Amino acid sequence: MQHSAPSSASVPSEPRLLDAQLRQRLERSVEEHTEQLLQLRHELHAHPETGLELEWTAARVRREFEALGLEITDARDVGGFVAVLRGGAAQAAPPERERGLVLLRADMDALPLTEETGLDYASTNGAMHACGHDLHMAGLVGAARALHSVRESLIGDVLFFLQPGEEGHDGARYMIEGGLLEAAGRLPDHAYGIHVWSGLYPAGTVASRPGPLMASSDVLEVTVHGKGGHGSAPFLAADPVPVIADMITQSHVLITRTTNTFDPVVVTCGSVQAGTTSNIIPERALAKFTVRAFSDAGREAILARLKQLFEHLAAAHGMRCEVEHPQAYPTTVNDAAETDFARQVTEEIYPGAWAPMEHPVGAAEDFSRVLQAIPGAYLFVSAVPEGTDAASAPMNHSALAHFSDDAVPRAALLLASLAATRLGGTDPTPAS
Repeated sequence: MQHSAPSSASVPSEPRLLDAQLRQRLERSVEEHTEQLLQLRHELHAHPETGLELEWTAARVRREFEALGLEITDARDVGGFVAVLRGGAAQAAPPERERGLVLLRADMDALPLTEETGLDYASTNGAMHACGHDLHMAGLVGAARALHSVRESLIGDVLFFLQPGEEGHDGARYMIEGGLLEAAGRLPDHAYGIHVWSGLYPAGTVASRPGPLMASSDVLEVTVHGKGGHGSAPFLAADPVPVIADMITQSHVLITRTTNTFDPVVVTCGSVQAGTTSNIIPERALAKFTVRAFSDAGREAILARLKQLFEHLAAAHGMRCEVEHPQAYPTTVNDAAETDFARQVTEEIYPGAWAPMEHPVGAAEDFSRVLQAIPGAYLFVSAVPEGTDAASAPMNHSALAHFSDDAVPRAALLLASLAATRLGGTDPTPAS
């Protein structure tokens, strides 16, 4: 990921989008609640849960939205929920102003990783919020409190989308299939989400780009069926191990020979399982590949070619293989107009913070499914501690990843401002 962080001199001289008094009230709410938000973040960090259930986490975060009196709908099959905040300014809105609906999202799951940060609030249960989802949750709670404090000024509603299972479990898909995108009565008009980074970007940076932002991600599980035997007589067996090895090598060759350099794809074999000891030829061998692409065309082409390659290599050795495709995330694609809107809002509240990204990143996100249904933008927020070298700081998914508390109120105000700018009229409350 490459970018050049802008200086304050690069701030565009555009008309302000958010009413000044409304902005002050959002800022005041976030400031007043920051200590509580950080306590919540530490509590969530100390009690991480993985996967799709998240019984404790979802219940704990749900209480924050219940305390605001919001309309809550639980997911049927997974441990997620949505909450709806109804704005109160519809009656005073001008006739040409339609009532809007904005979705704000946070993911709630952690990773199966033993934490090594040494923080006072570090997890001790064998899981870790090593991707910063504890900050996402606390930030969204802060945004909800801020928007609740100005609800009478909002010409429309906000759908808070809290999902499990982002880390490889496709939690967003279960939420969407359960109808939760329409929990406010219809599909939202705009969708926004943020993701924090523990490295890479200097403290305070907000980064994004229009178009492809993150890669698609597919898993291919390839099982080669051979014939077991004694290691001393491979000619009497059909050894699947060299076939799997050939598949790994040739998959990398396939990329360089068949894909467009300017429409990149990445193939990685991260798991190989075969046999039990050195002198036994196993009956079968299994390899697990992850495949990433940045366009639908590139993704479909490489998946088809890989399946064909694996099947033909197995057949060339007189064996057969099975190719399963258990998991897939689409490419995360930002709407160009929504990304420009997010840039303008960011520059209003955090002058000089916006960093336009030259290239997308190879990580994947199931917020991509939300953006397939609703125009929106996904933003990266640096959570690198002030004074830390972002280039050398441990990155997300590291057992040493450390995310600064400063990113929590920053994310809360950014999310609240995005929604309030889309929905807000003129604040009727005089500034104090």
